[in-house]
Amino acid sequence: MTQTTVPVIFDLDGTLVDPAGGITDGIAAALAAEGLPVPAQDLLDAMIGPKLSDSLLSVAMVPAAKLDAVIRRYRQYYLATGIGQSRLYPGIRDVLEGFAEAGRPVAVATQKPEGLAQIVLRHHGIDGLFLSIRGSSDNESSTEGPVGKASIIAEALADLSTHHAVMVGDRAQDVAGAVANGLDCIGVGWGFAPDGELDDAGAVTVVETTEGLVAAIERLESIHAAAMGEVRNDGTV
Repeated sequence: MTQTTVPVIFDLDGTLVDPAGGITDGIAAALAAEGLPVPAQDLLDAMIGPKLSDSLLSVAMVPAAKLDAVIRRYRQYYLATGIGQSRLYPGIRDVLEGFAEAGRPVAVATQKPEGLAQIVLRHHGIDGLFLSIRGSSDNESSTEGPVGKASIIAEALADLSTHHAVMVGDRAQDVAGAVANGLDCIGVGWGFAPDGELDDAGAVTVVETTEGLVAAIERLESIHAAAMGEVRNDGTV
């Protein structure tokens, strides 16, 4: 890469976009329509971020035979209603537009199906600000395509033609996926992680505002630049 600014890879739900009930309401509606118990709200909130099929099986305890039907009903709800309930978190548009003006490459890595992620970002008018939008397989029953957050982040890195970037996310799997790719992860406190989850997972810092996020990215960039300078001075490029 020729850019001097460190690229940033963002998670989607809970980081860029507040689902504002669009996800949890959709899960509840899909479960009820299939005659299945609806978990308490705190458990529904915990399902935001991880891969939907995994959460349905492990949190909502959906029988495997019912999984495809529940996902299908959920996706119908989400496309018709849920996306319209979502909103960008305060300050996110300004951050992304500022990065675009500064020439900082940005990408999205989400466990939401990739095509659906593109629709969400397009709905909010920010899809054109990303050099890469990567997600899980659009066929959620398929074993093809990237599996897990680490693989999705790796695809975004490949699109950015770099091995160095900063990950930004709101859940432990964002941190784990970043670490698996040798990246630092900044946690955002406005998402859906329970208290302490991001620190325990190994986030380099947890920020509470978009101003704090930009400052944290710039600090990491300075540290990286200083480290690269030391390498060059040692003659070991």
